[in-house]
Amino acid sequence: MKTDLSTIVFATNNPHKLEEARALAAGRLNILSLAEIGCQEDIPETADTLEGNALIKARWVKERYGYDCFADDTGLMVESLDGAPGVYSARFAGDHCSPADNVRLLLHKLEGVENRKAKFQTVIALLTDGKEYLFRGQVEGSIATEPHGEGGFGYDPIFVPAETGIPFAAMSPEDKNAISHRGRAMRNFINFISNTKH
Repeated sequence: MKTDLSTIVFATNNPHKLEEARALAAGRLNILSLAEIGCQEDIPETADTLEGNALIKARWVKERYGYDCFADDTGLMVESLDGAPGVYSARFAGDHCSPADNVRLLLHKLEGVENRKAKFQTVIALLTDGKEYLFRGQVEGSIATEPHGEGGFGYDPIFVPAETGIPFAAMSPEDKNAISHRGRAMRNFINFISNTKH
């Protein structure tokens, strides 16, 4: 473990999110997983906003384990569905659904729908030095009519960012991180904490 970098915990059990965060923070932050601090609990997400859920998760770890911590919550907002699935994106098809279940349900709801505009939003909550901060990232795009690509996770096979015209799942991790909602929120967060800690 590098001791010359600021160390912080990422309150997520999602290995894909952890991998993306570490790639974005390489050389600037040392990010610990929940497993590395001995946290095995499923942290509740009971708020009705992305900000609320991110804060719940970060506070949970800070209060129980004492580490400076950050957490994120992400939502896919589809215009023709009045912003759904939004804060319920991860459990759109039910509490124990798979990402593929969510994709299938969303495509089903959009069958025959002409307006496929959508946006992805990520909110990161940071708890450090007794203070709370929020960082945001957003990318505009649309929903494809069928999945494409083998990479990414979640809705990546059907979300097509406007900048590229190809789904996240068909992009390299580096290209996705360069324009993604989480990538933009993470860069705001990393720049802040790097400048604050050094």
